[in-house]
Amino acid sequence: MLVLSSSDVRASLPMPDAIDAMKRAFASMARGEVNVPLRINLAAPNDRDGTLVMPARVDGGSGSLAVKVVSLFGGNVGIGIPQIQGAVIVLDPDTGQTLALLEGSSLTAIRTAAASGAATDLLADSASATLAILGAGVDARNHIDAMCSVRPITTIRVFSPTPGNVDAMIAELGQQPFQISRSDSAADAVRDADIICTTTTSKTPVLEDADVKPGAHINAIGTHTPDACEVGGATVARAWVVVDERAAAWAEAGDLIQPRQAGLIGEDHIRAEVGELVLDPDLRPTSPDQVTLFKSVGIAVQDAVAATAALEGAKRLGLGTTVSL
Repeated sequence: MLVLSSSDVRASLPMPDAIDAMKRAFASMARGEVNVPLRINLAAPNDRDGTLVMPARVDGGSGSLAVKVVSLFGGNVGIGIPQIQGAVIVLDPDTGQTLALLEGSSLTAIRTAAASGAATDLLADSASATLAILGAGVDARNHIDAMCSVRPITTIRVFSPTPGNVDAMIAELGQQPFQISRSDSAADAVRDADIICTTTTSKTPVLEDADVKPGAHINAIGTHTPDACEVGGATVARAWVVVDERAAAWAEAGDLIQPRQAGLIGEDHIRAEVGELVLDPDLRPTSPDQVTLFKSVGIAVQDAVAATAALEGAKRLGLGTTVSL
């Protein structure tokens, strides 16, 4: 069995490859080639933290079979360890043999941003150059990478209620071919942005609808519970909405569930899954003023395909440690 550390995963799955992998994963879903049960959520006694168990099998292409176990514990920050902990087990789809164990939090961050990259490549104006990032954590960093992989980004504005986190992220990124700056408010970051990425854990909307310009594309990835939303109902109601999977979105996406409960939208407001757009790009809206929204909750097929792609990359590069069970 090959064991891939966090650094191994990042090296073996560069963002452009990850975006291509997500397009394949979503296309396999659209073709009905996957078995992806809704994930199991093992809630902690405090009702805030928990552990997710996410299995998936993909029978299209070269095939993938994997199980991810990922935990989200907010209190970890106070004891100096990341709040997301996880591992992905990759199995041979023909024999069930354990092939690899991958560090899960890095894989999750990469495939989450890569899914947004895939949706952005399908929906955002090809000339999009200004990016707004709300949040300054790992997902924010990876979304910068993903957006720059699919669009000619020249200007990035970042807002977080913790300014020091933004400054640390900008310093960590170092010299880049784009201009990046800290905004003093979400409104300042979002106003006139071509692409907006919300990467927060906020339970209430983090942007105002009036600040979202016509034709902007939004990736909302920070929340995945019915009681939390980053994008308000007015914005959702005027947006052309795409999701990773309809069933998962209506089970978990507060950004959609809450406006539906308020009578602002119906279930037909989800226009497509990403995989449907991969297979038929003509489904996309034709008006340049149409706001588009990709709401992601994350599904296990992403992990299975991303893990398989990372494993292939690691073998090419000679990365990882081989162990016997």
